[in-house]
Amino acid sequence: MIRFALPAALLLALAACGQGRYVEQDEYNDPRNRGGERGSILGQGGLILFGSSTARSGTGEAGALGVNAFLWRGTLDTLAFMPLVSADPFGGVIITDWYAPPEAPDERFKVTAYILGRQLRADGVRISVFRQVNSRGQWVDVPVTADMGTALEDRVLARARELRVQSVQTAGR
Repeated sequence: MIRFALPAALLLALAACGQGRYVEQDEYNDPRNRGGERGSILGQGGLILFGSSTARSGTGEAGALGVNAFLWRGTLDTLAFMPLVSADPFGGVIITDWYAPPEAPDERFKVTAYILGRQLRADGVRISVFRQVNSRGQWVDVPVTADMGTALEDRVLARARELRVQSVQTAGR
């Protein structure tokens, strides 16, 4: 049994190494990266690993983010001061861990951000903020002001626009 399992495992590992490549800084919106056979070990119509982004996005872009790259990066940059628990670039969900500001150690915040599509639009990001206060050694949920999530969304959109302008300027050089 081991005599057949070891060579099979080695062949599988070797086959998985065939299409490795480095990811460039902003290749997700680069039209030169459309098409190809990425995502398939056996070529066109072969064994597809982890699904196909062409079915998800309907754009024919294989190997791309499931969401807008500028909104994704803008959200990560905006929430960089908070520790991350989860970041799913294909589903477009970013979840932070609890963060206590140094000026208010008895208060903590948690954020969940949703990137809603592939276009850079004002309604392309939704942010939910959760707040707790320490009351006699127990963390208790308290309401958040209605504009806190909107303020974070505005910061994300501003950062995404900056990134978009930088990419256009870089492409023009």
